[in-house]
Amino acid sequence: MKIKRIIVSQPEPISEKSPYLELAQKNNLKIDFRPFIHVEGVPCKDFRQQKVDILQHSALIITSRTAVDHFFRICEEMRITVPETMKYFCISESIALYLQKYIVYRKRKIFYGEGTFPQLMDIINKHKTERFLVPLSDVHKPEIPKTLDKAKINYSKAILYKTVTSNLSDLNGMDYDMLVFFSPSGIKSLFVNFPDFKQGDIKIGAFGPTTAKAARDHGLRLDVEAPTPSCPSMVQALNEFIKKNNKESK
Repeated sequence: MKIKRIIVSQPEPISEKSPYLELAQKNNLKIDFRPFIHVEGVPCKDFRQQKVDILQHSALIITSRTAVDHFFRICEEMRITVPETMKYFCISESIALYLQKYIVYRKRKIFYGEGTFPQLMDIINKHKTERFLVPLSDVHKPEIPKTLDKAKINYSKAILYKTVTSNLSDLNGMDYDMLVFFSPSGIKSLFVNFPDFKQGDIKIGAFGPTTAKAARDHGLRLDVEAPTPSCPSMVQALNEFIKKNNKESK
């Protein structure tokens, strides 16, 4: 079956130079973007039940822009003034720079890694006297607390936002030739919205090993997996698969 219509379970790219647009043009595809999940902030009353005192911490460990947004949201809602002495340990420089939305960057102590948590840990281990706060989603990578525990870091978790299944009832029973997923939560959302979903001839793409595992655990047949040594991005993997599939389907 020739692939003509794909749904990508992510927000639509803002940039006109998105590689997905080039993929669509090259292969004569219609690509729709639709998040299968979305993030909602944890209300103040629920956060208070966690018994986490933000001002008892001297440093933040930040792994995403969403964590930044919801940390400052909860502080504003609870009328907490974040002290200028607060230190920020960010997983990447881009997230560190994103802090400028909320703080005067040059007046704060900000540290950042190169995009991986183990690499950020090298920096955190040099500041073991700090008491760290880690803003997280209800669904987060277990490696974060495990790594902090192993290194005997003094820290608290703060669940400030949660991943919620989006309503996809308008998608007319998933009338697509291919579905592309980027998280186990996206796979879960598919079956919450369409409990009787049958894959049939529909192709499935998954990015990351945990997403691929979730797809298989739900009985799906995986046609495209990324990253691989030859295709580090999902767009590259899709391009290779679609070219081969559509050629064979002529």
